Amino acid sequence: MYTHTGTIYSRKFNVSLLMLTLLTTMVMTVIGNNIALSLGMVGALSIVRYRTAIKDSRDTAYIFWAIIAGICCGAGDYLVAAIGSTVVFLLLLAFGKVRNDNRMLVIVKGARNSERQIEAIIFNYYSAKANLRVKNTTELTVEYIYEVSKKVMRKAAANEKSITERLYELQHIEYVNIVEQNDEINN
Repeated sequence: MYTHTGTIYSRKFNVSLLMLTLLTTMVMTVIGNNIALSLGMVGALSIVRYRTAIKDSRDTAYIFWAIIAGICCGAGDYLVAAIGSTVVFLLLLAFGKVRNDNRMLVIVKGARNSERQIEAIIFNYYSAKANLRVKNTTELTVEYIYEVSKKVMRKAAANEKSITERLYELQHIEYVNIVEQNDEINN
């Protein structure tokens, strides 16, 4: 896909944008040229937006969905409410099934004089398919954070030694952590 998928990425925000596009289409279909209805809608939506402390963008989209469905029903456009809500529901089902939580982070900290060896081991072990995300250095230490797909991890697991065993064979490796990456930020 052509979107940001880095360490801090909220898939829920992108789904919210799609929901809001469909919801805007629903409400514009109902409002048409009715000024009174449009002012009522602006008032209802602004109350939700500015008076409610919501941490998740998708929660806001759900509230807008309920209000817009209510506006559609209140204006007598039950068909628009039914079709629009069905399309939004199907979109949520489709994007709820598609998960991309298939990445792992390999975090390595060691002596700075082992930089080249660490990079070479990671490069060779994962067949050049590990993406360097962070490299922190001090005068004495270096820390790497590599992003590796679970598919590549499974292929690499067929090796006779694990990545941790290979890295600990080097001198002065402080730690090697393998962590499952979860893109969602929990408050």
